[in-house]
Amino acid sequence: MTSIRTVIEPRRRRKPTILAAAAILTIASGSAAAFWLAGTEPTIAASQPGTPAVPVDVATPAITDVPVYLDGLGTVQANYTVNITTRVDGELQSVMFEEGQAVKKGDLLAVIDPRPFQAAVDQAAAKIKQDEADLANAQYLLAKDQRLSQQQIVTQETLEEQQAQVASAAAQLAQDQAAKEDADVSLSYTQIRSPIDGRAGIRRIDGGNEVHTTDTTPIVTITQTQPITVVSTLREDDLDAVRAALKAGPVEVTAMSMDRSRELALGTLSLIDNIIDQASGTIRIKSTFENRDDALWPGQFVMLRVKQQTLRKAVTIPSAALERGEDGFFVYIIDAAGAAAVRKVTPGPIENGRAVIEKGLSGSEQVVTSGQYRLDVGTPVSIQQAAASQAVSKE
Repeated sequence: MTSIRTVIEPRRRRKPTILAAAAILTIASGSAAAFWLAGTEPTIAASQPGTPAVPVDVATPAITDVPVYLDGLGTVQANYTVNITTRVDGELQSVMFEEGQAVKKGDLLAVIDPRPFQAAVDQAAAKIKQDEADLANAQYLLAKDQRLSQQQIVTQETLEEQQAQVASAAAQLAQDQAAKEDADVSLSYTQIRSPIDGRAGIRRIDGGNEVHTTDTTPIVTITQTQPITVVSTLREDDLDAVRAALKAGPVEVTAMSMDRSRELALGTLSLIDNIIDQASGTIRIKSTFENRDDALWPGQFVMLRVKQQTLRKAVTIPSAALERGEDGFFVYIIDAAGAAAVRKVTPGPIENGRAVIEKGLSGSEQVVTSGQYRLDVGTPVSIQQAAASQAVSKE
């Protein structure tokens, strides 16, 4: 009997232990499920007397005009780029510009040795004087033959030959005058002048070198920087919005630094390219900037912001206030009892940390901007922002 009692008693002690373990496992499973399901949607909090208030920050919606922008990556391009080369062969006698210098249209940039060309001009001028003398003599003889022909001393054939001499001398004079003009043009090419307003680049050929019309290396390159253009891209889905903006009037564009921290220049949209790039699904646009302070430089990358439209009297809130649930966006507001309430909203564009609310807010609510993760519908709140402002006013 002693040995049987020893076997049966441990089995009786195990049963309460197993039941206790099962109860603990059930409680733990329920707690885990409650943890994972919490926070997906706001629920109605059980209002119990003495429930501590949750500290939150709030903001009142602002009603203001909000510009709507379309952003794209752009490249700054000069309106005109001119490679300065020689139009006559000769020695590059002198260079009259400084690298990086701003030049005006007509400014002297370089001089080719003019002496051979000046000699050609002088020779052509002397030939013209000879032709003029020959023509005057031929005209004198023609007048004489005409008088003698009336007296029948000179035959008609002689008279016609003299008329031909006059015409030949006149033609020779016209030919040599044309040669003189050509020599004048070649001489003018020895002075190389800027064809545009712009800025000189790096000098590629130094004075003293022989230059030729067949050279592929320019003496210098002049680029126009005022005004200047930016070619950028937008999504093809934005095409209709940009076209509508152009029809409404001049479209304002802003060139920003790549990190969006600085506004570089203001300009206007000039044109939309006539084809969509099917490979990237983008369309190119071209904008013009006065660039008086040279903030934009050819080849520079910028972020271009196209002002599509301006939303008049739009309701805006800090974007941190927006929450997203299964049924869409919502915000927490403070009701008349000082508790949290949920308001479903339809957000619009978000810009500089503020979101436009198209539907759901009138503009007079107090919207919770921080501390939402601890809130449910009916949760009492204490407004930290008000307390902070009072503390500042006391100081």
